[in-house]
Amino acid sequence: MDLVIRNASLPDGRTGIDIAVQDGRIAEVGPALALRGIHEIEAGGDLVTPPFVDAHFHMDSTLSYGMPRVNASGTLLEGIALWGELKPQLVQEALIERALQYCDWAVARGLLAIRTHVDVCDERLLAVEALLEVRRRVAPYLDLQLVAFPQDGLLRSPGAFDNLKRAIAMGVDVVGGIPHFERTMAQGAESVRLLCEFAADKGLRVDMHCDETDDPLSRHIETLAYETWRLGLQGRVAGSHLTSMHSMDNYYVSKLLPLMRESGVAAIANPLINITLQGRHDTYPKRRGMTRVPELLAAGIDVAFGHDCVMDPWYGLGSGDMLEVAHMGLHVAQMTGQEAMRQCFLAVTETPARILGLEGYGLAPGCHADFVLLDAATPVEAIRLRATRRLVVRRGAVVAEAPSARATLRLPGRAAAVDFRIGR
Repeated sequence: MDLVIRNASLPDGRTGIDIAVQDGRIAEVGPALALRGIHEIEAGGDLVTPPFVDAHFHMDSTLSYGMPRVNASGTLLEGIALWGELKPQLVQEALIERALQYCDWAVARGLLAIRTHVDVCDERLLAVEALLEVRRRVAPYLDLQLVAFPQDGLLRSPGAFDNLKRAIAMGVDVVGGIPHFERTMAQGAESVRLLCEFAADKGLRVDMHCDETDDPLSRHIETLAYETWRLGLQGRVAGSHLTSMHSMDNYYVSKLLPLMRESGVAAIANPLINITLQGRHDTYPKRRGMTRVPELLAAGIDVAFGHDCVMDPWYGLGSGDMLEVAHMGLHVAQMTGQEAMRQCFLAVTETPARILGLEGYGLAPGCHADFVLLDAATPVEAIRLRATRRLVVRRGAVVAEAPSARATLRLPGRAAAVDFRIGR
């Protein structure tokens, strides 16, 4: 074997497991494999997981914080206005450089697949060209999936639909939208219909910013679920954010969840950003803003978490750490039971991989040899500590590594030193 990982714990609870790698794929998985590896790594009981996956990000704006100025109010609308000011000043090479830097951050944290939305409301399609080049450059070590995103509204922004079609023809992977940003509810619903019909015609996936608002009457997810069902797009559509569901009437939600389940529409919440941008018009009590994650999961709907923003006009923090995203998600959704916390781990690994349609993802024989060795024994401990990534492996090759993060205490009055994990 090219590589054998010894004595690993797996997310499904198995322990003492060896993972054998040959020619960039997982060859065998099991206890005490009688195989020799050219390279052998002792996991010491630590957790080996498939790589982290970010189902929702904006790489065209990442690391642009403070350009052309800082978002003084910290609101969603000022962020959109700031991005509108920055777009005419964008330089392709600088955008590429920032995106590549972020991809380096991502790989170092075991994040090996990202779905990023790219703004198409710019006749030059400069950001589209830039991220297509970034996708080409990072392909050996990171899967980058691009969404054609009409940030200023498909019908509200002149030429946006034509630009979106051009972006898809250039090689962008997924059809995006933002129905709640259209001028009227009716135009929002019309944009959903047009975009889903276009995606169905082209055989593409759909991922729409949907109802990213505190307004409980913003109900475009209902239209998205209907169009998905009508056009036979089941399993290929995601609604991102869905924050209006946080404020919706419970009876209406009891009707909406079965519709979403029937249509196979997935939900993507963005805990760090939803908790930051929503509820801004509230005094007290303040709404959390994040969509109804436990209820969606209970209804049998796939729910993934996204990072959304890192150091951009909307959010001045972030580091590409999906464990930080899961950590915030479980707190905001009050998912602190053991099984619920494990579901939050799945929301940054297996579930987004399924939503993105990633081929060969997982820890079974035949899957790509892409995995992360964490300085933690279980998924819950990994979230609690935001555990150090001891090793990041891509196609069987180590692409990043870091020393175990531990502290040794030698305290007065103690007979022996104490050693324990401290996380990153």
